[in-house]
Amino acid sequence: MSIPDLFARILGSLHAGVLDDANWPTTSGLIDELCGSNGNFLTFADGTPENGVNILFTRFCFRGQRNQDLERKYFYVYHALDERVPRLRRLPDSQLTPSRDLLSEEEKRTSVVYNELMRNTGTQDSLNVRLDGPDSSRIVWTFGDPVDNDGWSHSRVETIRRLLPHVRQHVYARHALANARALESSTAELLDNVRIGVIHLDRRGRVVAANDRARALLRDRDVISDAGGALRAARLEEDARLQRLLARALPVPGLRGASGSMLLDRSDSSAQFMLRISPVCAEAISLGWRRLGAIALLVDLSPRSGLDPEQVGTLLGLTPPESHIAVLLAAGRTVREIAAARGRTEASVRWHLKNVFAKRGLSRQVELVQLVRSAGDFIPEDRR
Repeated sequence: MSIPDLFARILGSLHAGVLDDANWPTTSGLIDELCGSNGNFLTFADGTPENGVNILFTRFCFRGQRNQDLERKYFYVYHALDERVPRLRRLPDSQLTPSRDLLSEEEKRTSVVYNELMRNTGTQDSLNVRLDGPDSSRIVWTFGDPVDNDGWSHSRVETIRRLLPHVRQHVYARHALANARALESSTAELLDNVRIGVIHLDRRGRVVAANDRARALLRDRDVISDAGGALRAARLEEDARLQRLLARALPVPGLRGASGSMLLDRSDSSAQFMLRISPVCAEAISLGWRRLGAIALLVDLSPRSGLDPEQVGTLLGLTPPESHIAVLLAAGRTVREIAAARGRTEASVRWHLKNVFAKRGLSRQVELVQLVRSAGDFIPEDRR
């Protein structure tokens, strides 16, 4: 697979993972393949050492396989001994730093973490980065040793740098959805979410409730329908896969359901949707949702129009001129058209884009477009 194709698959996997953090090992494996690392370890936390650090999310994955035993061992045994931790907290945002540069020569000889844990896990030549997270939180991402022992070449480092804004946005999006309780299948408030189509299914897979966005899609029948009460995809080939997802999410009594995702195309190919089907949790049943069997979430992946530049600027940390240009670019306008619309020269527009690329660690316009459109999914409808 070519590098551009692999990069595109990673971005798609990150988008799908917003609705389910169980997708992260798959994404992590693709990232290892792209960067040539033997593993990568993502941690999202808030708090301070003085008041207590709260781990919100952590995944230690080696070539697509999560190692929960190592996660527990690190945080219960090694974290307090890890000399890198306080130095990682002080790193500038997005600065990629080798682990060896975070340790003194004396520490490399005596450190239990470096000589025991990192040697055994193939991370003595690891690469670290700290990203500013939402609400004063922080994201720490570590890449294991290169699999070919050729070290961290310039091209590898630049590839990771290109991924940073997308991983940051992935974490921001999950955080925003979690705060909005959009990931809790036990809450009725999910039906009020106007940016995501939400369908409640009973234990036979019949539609029992849907929000306005989902009802419009069901009514139009060009993506999905509920003919006879059963959930169906508009395209026959997609419907076969949808029925398999439903069968896994709604198994026979006594067995545990499994979540799953797929892409759905509008019948005229004008838009694409991500569909996520998740079985209800035990909490939902205990709260009285005994008819509910699964939740289906539909996210429109097509370009967004009418995005509020101010909101996009707030989410992505851009100045007003930068956010206006970024929104116009995401809407499909060319640099020449943006210059004409904004009363600026093309050189001025390109200068602002260059600043945006530097701020967000991007190198191509398509990456900025993807980032703006992703941010748009999590701006409330009444604020766009």
